[in-house]
Amino acid sequence: MERTEQTSRTGGTASKLALPLVSEFRLKQATHPLTDAWQRIPIEPRHSTLLGISFRLPQIAAFGLDARSTLQTLLGYPFQLIRLGAYWNRIEPEPGVFSPDELDWQIDAAERAGKQIILCVGPLKTFGYPEFFVPAHHLSSPFPEHTLIKPSAYPSLLEAATTFITHLVERYKQRKSIVAWQLEHEAVDPLGIEHSWRLDAAFVAKEVEALRKADPDRPVMMNGFLPTSLLVYLSQWWQTRDQGDSLAMAQHLADIVGIDYYPRHALLALGTRTLYLDGSRNPWQHRRWKQLFTTAHAHGQKLMIAEGQAEPWETVTTPPSPSGQGMYSCLPEQVIANYNTCILRSQQETPLYAYLFWGAEYWLLREQCADSSYLQAFARILEQA
Repeated sequence: MERTEQTSRTGGTASKLALPLVSEFRLKQATHPLTDAWQRIPIEPRHSTLLGISFRLPQIAAFGLDARSTLQTLLGYPFQLIRLGAYWNRIEPEPGVFSPDELDWQIDAAERAGKQIILCVGPLKTFGYPEFFVPAHHLSSPFPEHTLIKPSAYPSLLEAATTFITHLVERYKQRKSIVAWQLEHEAVDPLGIEHSWRLDAAFVAKEVEALRKADPDRPVMMNGFLPTSLLVYLSQWWQTRDQGDSLAMAQHLADIVGIDYYPRHALLALGTRTLYLDGSRNPWQHRRWKQLFTTAHAHGQKLMIAEGQAEPWETVTTPPSPSGQGMYSCLPEQVIANYNTCILRSQQETPLYAYLFWGAEYWLLREQCADSSYLQAFARILEQA
């Protein structure tokens, strides 16, 4: 009898897990005809939430766009906040070289346009694929897979990283346009299937300490990926179970907690179709959001969307841009729908500090392909929110 009851309980638990898992899968054609649906979706008011974008030099290069003209075009839109990245291997290409000219002109341009800035000082991980930008002269060989990168194992790298942070902050801390520093990108998470190593919590804590010492006054933002599907949630929990994921780390160390929100993404290509995950409507999502807002409020932290999906996430690292069609993982109408979802959830708890759209460079690539719908959807939000 005991064995039968145990089997029944196990089977019931498995069934409860299997149902939401199955409901998250979508087998779809990757390319879809473009429609005018984005013109008809109502726009939720933002209230006090700042709107903005991230500007990604690696993506600019991948798309073959010109960095300066792309930034100038984007800065012409009436958003309030932009996130810029200090890519370590671009600023320190050789030993003893500190060359921030590329970052200087971005900050200058943003200031002239009257934008507030969140500056990601890295150092190891910065937003934009491949999210890892350590100069080769500071790391002679790749990190071993399936390991935590501890301060005791990489003392010279930690010293170089904190020195880089200090140099950046000392250079830019007089800029009133910079309203916060971001430290690392998804600080203690692995990067998908590309690598399984992770920064140790103690390594990140040392970096935060150096950042706060260099500028005790400005807030520190840290971000983390918010799984929207149960499959991804379980995978992330398993990989980070020893020290918690990046959102937990942000809640512990940061003044501003940034959420990376991607409700629909490709899993794998199956012939002419693609298998997608979309679990954004699962009930457990509401509980997770509530926990994030409750914790932020209790700790006196601000909560923001550091990356709100506004470009496709397909099975390749560079989002495809098919002529006359859109990608299922993020059509133009979903730029608005994703924004609405986050704003509505914040209104139920505490207003979001900011919402940054992820994919602005892609919108300009689409415009070159005679599709301005992504840019127009963004412009609609700015006008009507």
